[in-house]
Amino acid sequence: MTLASGTVNAISFLALGGVFTSVMTANTALLGLALGNGHLSLANLAALTIAAYLVGAAAGSWITAAAGHILLTGVGGALLAESVLLWSVFTSWLLLDSAPGTTARSILLAASAVSMGCQSGSVRVVAGSSVTTAYITGALTGLVAQATVERNLHRHNTLIILMLPVGAAIGGAAVRWIHLLAPAIPALLVTAALLVTVIRRQSAPQGDPPPDA
Repeated sequence: MTLASGTVNAISFLALGGVFTSVMTANTALLGLALGNGHLSLANLAALTIAAYLVGAAAGSWITAAAGHILLTGVGGALLAESVLLWSVFTSWLLLDSAPGTTARSILLAASAVSMGCQSGSVRVVAGSSVTTAYITGALTGLVAQATVERNLHRHNTLIILMLPVGAAIGGAAVRWIHLLAPAIPALLVTAALLVTVIRRQSAPQGDPPPDA
């Protein structure tokens, strides 16, 4: 999921207008800079992405928190929603021959941001603020603070933090070398995460709570 986040961010920045789909700190800064410099097109894209991300975060949080009460909820439901959005982006990208116009670019950017918000909201409900898969400022600060105060380096969180730039590198290379197929990479990664979640749930002993509870 973290690899997918890095990939989506790279694709959105390089091919959909120069903004990010999950790093709202950067987008907020870009919004202010664009407004201050009179770059209204960039300001509009940054504002659109922030709004779409918030919608996705609300949806992902609600879907995950409703686990067991409504069909297609929990982590699996959030991953399914994210997968559908990312595959829709890829399909549209193919139909537009990887060259979307202004309106189509905004729609693809918004859909990508909703998917990343959905992912972040779902992870926040399950793991709290200790784990993130879409942005690293808070996670990196927490990791350094823990290592400094407790003399303990959380290896799992370290790996997650490292995966974001790796994903961005993959996305950047994909935009350069396989431009037409680039959006398929995050869609495949999130779909793989969905399949792992489904398999784990099906293999869980009867009576045990689901792995994503």
